[in-house]
Amino acid sequence: MKSQVNKSLKEHFALVTGASSGIGLAFAKDLAKRGYNLLIVSNEEAINDRARELQTAYPNLEIIGLVQDLGHESSAQELYDYVKKQGLEIEVLVNNAGVYHDKDILDDSQGFTSLILTLHMYTPAMLCYLFGKDMREREKGYILNVCSVTSKMAAQRLGTYGSTKAFLNNFTRALHIELRKYHVNVTNVSPGAVDTGLYDIKPWMTKLGKCLGIIVSPETLARRGLNAMFRGTYKVTVPAIFWHCLTFIIQLIPVGLLRLIRRIRLF
Repeated sequence: MKSQVNKSLKEHFALVTGASSGIGLAFAKDLAKRGYNLLIVSNEEAINDRARELQTAYPNLEIIGLVQDLGHESSAQELYDYVKKQGLEIEVLVNNAGVYHDKDILDDSQGFTSLILTLHMYTPAMLCYLFGKDMREREKGYILNVCSVTSKMAAQRLGTYGSTKAFLNNFTRALHIELRKYHVNVTNVSPGAVDTGLYDIKPWMTKLGKCLGIIVSPETLARRGLNAMFRGTYKVTVPAIFWHCLTFIIQLIPVGLLRLIRRIRLF
């Protein structure tokens, strides 16, 4: 891989975080198909292998893999400084990096709690702030924030995860409104269940969920999210109908009933 990018190509770069596998890698592949050079970031060394594979598949593009931990407060500034040092102009920013598990808030370690708060809120917000200023000045750019349907699920075992996604949901909406007049499109893609192995469910259940349209592939999510972003849509839920209905029902459940469900260990 090349450390310094051809200057003639610098205006067509997409930055994707959490791109070593799953949804992030699907975003990277889809953007490459659309002709974007890529800066793909992950805290895993495998990101270099993914960059080499993408470079082989798209020899006319510039593909840069960067190993960086985005889970501390200086991460966004460090990544922004790297981009500036390389002389890149980021036209598309995809904030995808994240962690997930369903666990009681106080049963999580302090380290993990700090990580999820930083990774889901502080880092993506600061990346939007830093790169969004450049996009506003150029009056061109796209930002896609990967939120979640759990942003509307204030339920046990999803307390930290869903709350951080609720912040990102609200932040994205505000930024979408603020930057629209500068021709910068900011979009919230809120996945329901995606077939990434993240949820540790049985293969037959995954297959059934995909047949019913409840679970989608990472490629489907990436395509729909990016299509919405390039159209200038504020928000897209994938898949839509089932998860819209489910989140609406969950919001109607009174706290007393949730406490009862908890007490009899249904969830």
